Amino acid sequence: MEIINPNAAILTNFEVMTALKDMKNSKKKYGLRNLATITYETVQYLEDTPCKEQTSAGIADFLQAMKEFNLTKNECLMMVNDPPSSPLHIQLMIEDSDERLTEEQVARILEHTAKLRATVTPTGGTTGTETTGQTES
Repeated sequence: MEIINPNAAILTNFEVMTALKDMKNSKKKYGLRNLATITYETVQYLEDTPCKEQTSAGIADFLQAMKEFNLTKNECLMMVNDPPSSPLHIQLMIEDSDERLTEEQVARILEHTAKLRATVTPTGGTTGTETTGQTES
């Protein structure tokens, strides 16, 4: 695997997990001795994060909804990777959020992140709405 342009795009945890699973399932061997271990451990870690329940369409819908708030790409990336569940969480992720966002906007962001974060029932099914999407670079 060769990185052609390291600054071409930023990847969400969902995209990294998908790429690693595809790489793990491919028949092509990359010749790196520890790559299988690194891939396995990274996938195991990512499966314990919110990205496990995310979908590409859901991420795309979320990013489209975030455009109205004039957030930076990095702020959006942080919210996709670790969807905020409280106004305090948003305040920690968004620089100068108290000056840039009103309470109503924070509430709307929390509504959008609730849609992004799929709720899993103990039986393995999902409740609520589940969407999918692709990130923009």
